[in-house]
Amino acid sequence: MNHDKYLTVGAITKYLKYKFDSDNNLKQVFLKGEISNFKAHTSGHFYFSMKDETSKINAIMFSSSASKINFKPADGMKVLVAGRISVYEATGGYQVYVSDMVEDGVGNLYVAFEKLKKQLASEGLFDEAHKQAIPAIPERIGIITAATGAAIRDILSTIKRRFPIAETILFPSLVQGEYAAEDIVQNIKRAAEYDLDVLIIGRGGGSIEDMWPFNEEKVARAIYDCSIPTISAVGHEVDFTISDFVADLRAPTPTGAAELAVPNIDDLEIQIHHLSIRLQENMLQKINYKRLHLDNLKHSFVLKNPMIIYENKKQMLDMMVEKMIHLMQRQVEQKRNHLDHLRKHYILQNPHELYKPAKIRFTSLIDQLELINPLGVLKRGYTVNYHEDHLVRSIHDVKKNDVIRTVFHDGEVEAKIIKIKEQKNGKEKKV
Repeated sequence: MNHDKYLTVGAITKYLKYKFDSDNNLKQVFLKGEISNFKAHTSGHFYFSMKDETSKINAIMFSSSASKINFKPADGMKVLVAGRISVYEATGGYQVYVSDMVEDGVGNLYVAFEKLKKQLASEGLFDEAHKQAIPAIPERIGIITAATGAAIRDILSTIKRRFPIAETILFPSLVQGEYAAEDIVQNIKRAAEYDLDVLIIGRGGGSIEDMWPFNEEKVARAIYDCSIPTISAVGHEVDFTISDFVADLRAPTPTGAAELAVPNIDDLEIQIHHLSIRLQENMLQKINYKRLHLDNLKHSFVLKNPMIIYENKKQMLDMMVEKMIHLMQRQVEQKRNHLDHLRKHYILQNPHELYKPAKIRFTSLIDQLELINPLGVLKRGYTVNYHEDHLVRSIHDVKKNDVIRTVFHDGEVEAKIIKIKEQKNGKEKKV
């Protein structure tokens, strides 16, 4: 078998790289697309992908070029780049080496993210007033994430290391893809049926597309409505999602979420030990104080001479009785003096003087009433006439043959009208 016709992987990769590098069309290319999987390395280099509706290409921008741009690239941004296409020999993949980059608007996902963020913020879903405190020592912790992967391993290992007595309940969930958001919402509702002290919701890092379920409105509202204190742990420290803003607490990573959810049991043991020592010291101090107080009571003058207490109280009682008797005597004396004063009063000595002014006024009123009493007028010879119980004031009030009743001061008579004479201008006129 002739092996000379077989090439090594390295050889074919070098050949392809040579072809890319020698192609004038690939030495200077201008591309437009949306940034995805962006990562700024500590070296200053930018690693990311550029994509459109149909394709994706890896890209790198070295620090010498990256330091010259005047904006901070992020997932979802649309950009225009200039560079060259070549092959990265270590992986055999081709990529664009970017020498210049400018913004070309913001990607659709980024626009949707900012729009929803603004809407939910205006509704108050991010307000601190609605956020619940994470329990200091939780007994049962719920976790909503993928059943496999680094995120759940990091969370469980951290909780086991820091606080192994806590119980954990995993609610396996889709964390990316078309159906992930609905699955996360259903698991949040399921978690509410358990007696949980805290709920961790999250996943590991990824592109903005991978983490997009945690930017869905339905997920945000489910977290807001959840009665369990929640910790959002999505992506890496630089990644932010809508879930981070609406949750009660945001953790930079899944590991960070576990550290925020539980205390360190070693720290608790040290704290309990210190508290135990302080408790013992305080108890001993209180016992010593009480013992000293008891000793003082044992040797007190009063306890050694208990009759002194009785004698003092007896003397005080005698003084109070004497004071009470003195007060009573003084009250009786004052009342007696007042009574003597009343007995000697002018009115009591001359009681008729008390009603004399009233008698004079009464006599005066009787005289006034007699003056206006109609009976007094009748006694002087005047009479009052009535016809059919109506007072006769004029000759026109009666007519011939009418019967009238004449009232005197000592009785009345009835008379029949025989003749009527009218006085007019001093002359009589027969009517």
